[in-house]
Amino acid sequence: MIKIVGISLMLLGMTLSGQTQDDSIQFSKISAEILNHGKGYTELHDLTKNIGNRLSGSEAYEKSVQWAAQKLRDAGADKVWLQEVIIPVWERGKESLRIKTDTGKTKSLKMLSLGNSEGTGGKDVSGEIIMVKSLEEYDRLPAEKIKDKIIFFNHPFDQSPVQTFIAYRDAGAYRRTAAALTAKKGGKFAIIRSLSSGQDDVPHTGNMKYEDNLEKVPAICIGNTTADELEQLLKTQKVIATLNSNCGMKGEKLSHSVIGEITGKKDKDVIVVGGHLDSWDVGEGAHDDGAGIVQSIEVLRTFKKLGIQNNHTIRAVCFANEENGTKGGKQYGKTAKETHEKHIFAIESDAGGFSPRGISLEMDDEKRKQIQSWIKLFLPYGIYNFEGKYSGSDIAPLHEMGVPTAELVPDPQRYFDIHHTEEDTFEKVNRRELLLGSAVMTQLIYMIDKNW
Repeated sequence: MIKIVGISLMLLGMTLSGQTQDDSIQFSKISAEILNHGKGYTELHDLTKNIGNRLSGSEAYEKSVQWAAQKLRDAGADKVWLQEVIIPVWERGKESLRIKTDTGKTKSLKMLSLGNSEGTGGKDVSGEIIMVKSLEEYDRLPAEKIKDKIIFFNHPFDQSPVQTFIAYRDAGAYRRTAAALTAKKGGKFAIIRSLSSGQDDVPHTGNMKYEDNLEKVPAICIGNTTADELEQLLKTQKVIATLNSNCGMKGEKLSHSVIGEITGKKDKDVIVVGGHLDSWDVGEGAHDDGAGIVQSIEVLRTFKKLGIQNNHTIRAVCFANEENGTKGGKQYGKTAKETHEKHIFAIESDAGGFSPRGISLEMDDEKRKQIQSWIKLFLPYGIYNFEGKYSGSDIAPLHEMGVPTAELVPDPQRYFDIHHTEEDTFEKVNRRELLLGSAVMTQLIYMIDKNW
């Protein structure tokens, strides 16, 4: 019988082969190194407090590029470089939302423009609010009832699924399409209820999309408390909303993803571990996705510190522009394809720095079953869920090229309380939870490198 971080495998009803015992010892070394000496938590503090939020195209993002390059060097990467990416530039500017009821009462509402939304050009745009709770309800409304109105998509985040990403995907349709749907029927602008699991009044921003040949009307979000209050008002009164915003697209610019690697001892085949370096322009981008960045850098540091001789090249990628364009991931995939660089695996961490619970596997059945067969090694670290079949958006171009991809699955219960908000700060991150995610990613990369 052996013990790993104090958990007896015999108590788990398991027996391990001699080879698996060797792996379990390596798992223990990896975990002990990171939990005792990991740099990720202090590096996340540095990133969030000394640079802060990092919207693509901003001065802060450019500072984070140099920061990431230096951290990869400090981690012991054999090679560090910047990959050029042409990114869209969006700026928020000043914005406000006021409402007035038919009794004459006025009130300012807390709000955020959605990412990539056009604004009002600094002018007041007003109209009566029409509320719908579903896309089906909106579809039933005739265009004449919507023309020159403000459409409030009051679709609540479904609290029923234990896996909160299910509810997020459901509610996400409203964020993406609200502006285009409003424009199709002549509405002036769209309001959406935030994609939030929290019981608070914090607006959640996020990316939206326009459709060709339609007017680019503004789209904004409000928090759950404000949405509930507005719903109650609309049941008894006519409500006029006035939006004034200065947001909009400002063209494109040259920026960079940041890449560091440890050269393989056996071949040049590449294993990627990554996250996205950019964030929205509110909060500090701690969970989304500063956590994924420092966890990925920690993988390289731990391989170097423990002297693990990797067969294949292990590459940490800090992707640019995931939030409002995914240009970094697309450029990385394009470059890999053009240079015929062979990738054998890629994993992304972009679901927060909470306690890891699993690894989602987007790959063929043979590879999936092989990784699932390692569950005995991962269970002592709380990793039990290997059922997911999705992976991150930045590594999607690699998956399209046939590369097996994966995503770290942290506990999801708190993520959508703070996702894309001013509340996504360093203080919301727990040191041990963050570092345990680093350990699990390093353990997985160790097994992939050894067995593939």
